[in-house]
Amino acid sequence: MRILIDECAPRALKKHLMNHGHECHTVQEAGWSGKQNGELLSLAEPAFDVLVTVDTNLRYQQNLSGRRIAIVVLQSSSNRLEHLRQHFPALVLALDKIEPGEMVQVGSSS
Repeated sequence: MRILIDECAPRALKKHLMNHGHECHTVQEAGWSGKQNGELLSLAEPAFDVLVTVDTNLRYQQNLSGRRIAIVVLQSSSNRLEHLRQHFPALVLALDKIEPGEMVQVGSSS
């Protein structure tokens, strides 16, 4: 699966997902740093299957109807690696099941 990792997600996530056989690039590597969510999704859609983000507001800001790119929102009490890492295995499982145009939340806010 071709995965784009949002700029707000920890870079360690890339290595973890690549170890599970996914092709991963960060927003920074793609040259899209600072792009707003709607523009980022439009740029990413032709080249990626999934956007992984920690932006929990994305589900309220974007309408995914008609989009092919899927989104996984990794939610935790903070964006720090030590808080997010515990949800990496659930993220891998979600990637195995996600369908184009879906938005799935993994983790919890506690």
